[in-house]
Amino acid sequence: MNIHFIQHETYEAPGAYLNWAESRKHKISFSKVYENDALPDSADFIDLLIVMGGPQSPNTTLEECPHFNAEDEISLIQKCIAAGKAVVGVCLGSQLIGEALGAKVGHSPEKEIGVFPITLTEDGIKDEKINHFGSVLNVGHWHNDMPGLTKESKVLAFSEGCPIQIVSYSNLVYGFQCHMELTAEVVSLLIESETDLLAKSKKHQFVQNPEEILSHDFSEMNEKLFQFLDKLTAAYKS
Repeated sequence: MNIHFIQHETYEAPGAYLNWAESRKHKISFSKVYENDALPDSADFIDLLIVMGGPQSPNTTLEECPHFNAEDEISLIQKCIAAGKAVVGVCLGSQLIGEALGAKVGHSPEKEIGVFPITLTEDGIKDEKINHFGSVLNVGHWHNDMPGLTKESKVLAFSEGCPIQIVSYSNLVYGFQCHMELTAEVVSLLIESETDLLAKSKKHQFVQNPEEILSHDFSEMNEKLFQFLDKLTAAYKS
């Protein structure tokens, strides 16, 4: 399969998503927009589009961030969905999927940074691609916002701090506000990029300090993510 990543910043690295693609020997390509890489012109050579996170919002303008063109990314997402491709968005990526389908990004009730549990909804437990997560799973978080919902979408998981953590927009299109791709290496990059994380951890109930975040074992969430991606690609091929 052809897996294409859109990466917005060096520290918003694909982590376990890339590890999965490499381990499955898929063909991998990147648009590292922070290096001014171009986006693909079409969906023709993409089977699975993975749109990573970033400090931007779908509302961020080119004047505010010259390397981030929300309109172009939304257009590519729309092309992939229209062509029946699989699409996964992470954090900002999930919000861009919502926007591509006409659902506006929302502001999360709480800032979440660290590792906290998500709980599957009834729809999540019924969803064959993620029900192996179990009713509760510890996953990574690094956000202030959350994706919008369409009439057809289903919320599959929530956390205490955010009501929209995983969304199914269709059989092949999923948005993850949470970060199941975190590894120790990716977390170190995120911590380095975050301003005054220690102070934020004392101010916000769902923000952990750097030492606490790094103390977590990310292997379970990574393995659960691998299984989801295997199921998603199997559904795409069928």
